[in-house]
Amino acid sequence: MPLNFSTRGALAVALLTLGLGGCDGFDPTGLFAEKYEPKVIADTPADKLYSEGLAKMEDRDYEAATKSFEQLDKQYAYSDWSRKALLMTAYSNYEGQKYDDAISASKRYLQRHPASKDAAYAQYLMAMSQYKQIPDVTRDQERSERALQALQELVQRYPTSEYAADAKAKIQITRDQLAGKEMEVGRFYLEKRNFPAAINRFRNVVSQYQTTRHAEEALERLTEAYMALGLTGEAQTAAAVLGHNFPDSPWYKDAFALLQNGGLEPREEKSSWLSKVYRGVIGRTAEAN
Repeated sequence: MPLNFSTRGALAVALLTLGLGGCDGFDPTGLFAEKYEPKVIADTPADKLYSEGLAKMEDRDYEAATKSFEQLDKQYAYSDWSRKALLMTAYSNYEGQKYDDAISASKRYLQRHPASKDAAYAQYLMAMSQYKQIPDVTRDQERSERALQALQELVQRYPTSEYAADAKAKIQITRDQLAGKEMEVGRFYLEKRNFPAAINRFRNVVSQYQTTRHAEEALERLTEAYMALGLTGEAQTAAAVLGHNFPDSPWYKDAFALLQNGGLEPREEKSSWLSKVYRGVIGRTAEAN
């Protein structure tokens, strides 16, 4: 039998009451509802958070230390506490070997506080975080290139900082790593008798990394590759430059013997790119001294 209007209305009210939870004391008018009182949670004092972070650092609990410093940065944004917390976030991540996180925190610090007295240290943390991730010479060297860029920026922007000397030393190590990669690829091409490709790699070493320990071998390998292609003038120049700059090198002895076997001897062509490169190196070295 169909429900009449009064029956349907009573049923609707009953369902509505149950659907709203069936709570005791339900007040559909809202007249007697309890007022909502928001609870305000007080921020932890800044000095306490900072001290907690330092204590965790001493305990070598770098993850917990990072959390304390991040909380400090969040609760006291745009304050001097925030500045300190961000730098310590970078440092705790670095010590915890979370280098990518350290790089991110250092970048944020430099963006927010470029003129800070600790900006050089933030740049140093970023550069060292890249440097710590340099792979072995058999792998892709993108990390090495990033490390070199960050270290060079440190020296250029903060030349008088206490971190500049260490950065310069690590620049040389990083350049040596990049040169080593070029040499590895160049030797591969030389072995495969792809002489033009080998020359390009050895040329990169001589042009870009001529102050590294790989320069001597690169010049000897250039002598080999040029001789194989019949470019005797370039081969003689490579050997002459090698002998002039590294007269006692065993690589020079090899290059000299190679030329002798072909009835040639080292002879520098002043118009060669090799001569121009090393004249440029000598000039820059003299200016630096």
